[in-house]
Amino acid sequence: MKIAIAQINTTVGDFRGNSDKIINSWLQADELGAEIVVFPELALCGYPPRDLLLKKNFLIENELQMERLTKKGGKAVAVVGFASQNKNGSGRPAHNSAAVIKSSKIIAIRHKSLLPTYDVFDEDRYFEPANNIEPVEVLNKKIGITICEDIWNDDVFIHDRKYDRKPADELAAAGADLLLNLSASPWSLGKEHSRHVLLSQLTAKHCLPIVYCNLVGGNDELVFDGGSQYYNKHGVLGANAAMFSEDLLIVDTETIEPKSNNTDQDNAKIFHALSLGVKDYLHKCGFKSAVIGLSGGIDSAVTAAIAVEALGPNNVRGVAMPSQYSSQGSLEDAERLAKALKIQYDVVPIEPIFEQLKAQLETIFKQKKEDTTEENMQARIRGNILMSMSNKFGSLLLTTGNKSELAVGYCTLYGDMCGGLAVISDLPKTKVYSLARWINRKQEIIPEATITKPPSAELRPDQIDQDSLPDYEVLDDILESYIVNGSDLESIISSGHDPAVVQRIIQLINNNEYKRRQAAPGIKITSKAFGVGRRIPVAKRYI
Repeated sequence: MKIAIAQINTTVGDFRGNSDKIINSWLQADELGAEIVVFPELALCGYPPRDLLLKKNFLIENELQMERLTKKGGKAVAVVGFASQNKNGSGRPAHNSAAVIKSSKIIAIRHKSLLPTYDVFDEDRYFEPANNIEPVEVLNKKIGITICEDIWNDDVFIHDRKYDRKPADELAAAGADLLLNLSASPWSLGKEHSRHVLLSQLTAKHCLPIVYCNLVGGNDELVFDGGSQYYNKHGVLGANAAMFSEDLLIVDTETIEPKSNNTDQDNAKIFHALSLGVKDYLHKCGFKSAVIGLSGGIDSAVTAAIAVEALGPNNVRGVAMPSQYSSQGSLEDAERLAKALKIQYDVVPIEPIFEQLKAQLETIFKQKKEDTTEENMQARIRGNILMSMSNKFGSLLLTTGNKSELAVGYCTLYGDMCGGLAVISDLPKTKVYSLARWINRKQEIIPEATITKPPSAELRPDQIDQDSLPDYEVLDDILESYIVNGSDLESIISSGHDPAVVQRIIQLINNNEYKRRQAAPGIKITSKAFGVGRRIPVAKRYI
């Protein structure tokens, strides 16, 4: 059997655009001789639609566009993800569904059974689960249709199962000849390895081949990597689609040859994930260009390199805003970076504005010594300049703070936190350095001095980050334990860290929740990012 896996990039709520992509891929699959073409989860409405699902007209539009698909689609049997109305009179308003379309008719609809409600997922808020799980008979085969989470509950692989039902087991017991999985599975570091182990073990366990079709593209904080796959009944990978780009993969189940899994380095995957996230966020929000503050430091340099990859050099503007505390070396590094990236480069000194602002406040501040107040004033002046340029030129301001700094509040609200997208906010500082080295793997893009000099905010004389923070290797290890792994203070200390340092870092993390609540959305690349998947109260007395 020839099966097409249509790995497409959808936009939430763009019914016409999404349906056109589905139709085009369907017709291409026809030309390539496919008998079945499979699309991602909620391909028609885009994923994740979130509270749009609470709008009745949104669900009605799903179904109207599904009617259009049935009339304009191709000859192959299509399995298309969409949101259908729950017409039972009780429960949540919708089902997360897959329509099976043959000869211009919907011959079957299957609903998702397992509804994830953890991390970035909120599906139990919107969807009713399937009551019955049974294969669909088509082309003389019994096809078992699963949707994303439905396969992430197998006790061979999942040791912390969250559900009682096992849809894949039920479909296998009902005589399925083939499993399909329509997925919208966000990428994070290590995710593709987890999928490989899960899918290979699941197919081998049931002696059933599986077609896994995953969404690709960025939607808000999430990046979907694609990486769709086919495994034969022995658990051997037979085909895999591109990562981080659209693809139409044709699988002939009779002649398939074993394939190797993706072996790209982590830095390559991070770079492609972040550039895709930037590109799609801007384009899907209606922006064509970006503006970035260039300090001569490593965070803004890495952010600028990602932006150029995503948008092209003609659509990126870098702005240096030196003060009396900025080193000549940093200003030169910023200019060298802009030349290497071939982007527009502007210099707007802030010292005159800073001195005038201090003079305006002198009678109010009276004899108080300068402190972090004056440091934050500089950051907020820079934020004002960048937002003014964003407004004037219609460009989205990209913030450049990393996960380490955001975690401990080493950033200024309404200053360097200004912007519409936090590109590297889920990238710890140590990984920022590693990614910078990867960007320079063929030629120097980021100046070597930017990578090797001690990091500094340059908001006071002779300032370096380690005046206020432990070494980033120590800080990032504590952050990984506390934020990602959920370890408590005692266990982190027992792993060998200085008790006073651990206590201080955990206190900083909790004291700065209010800043993160007001931060720009950030692109998720780790298993636990700040944002929608981490919901910690601001007002609390528990750490």
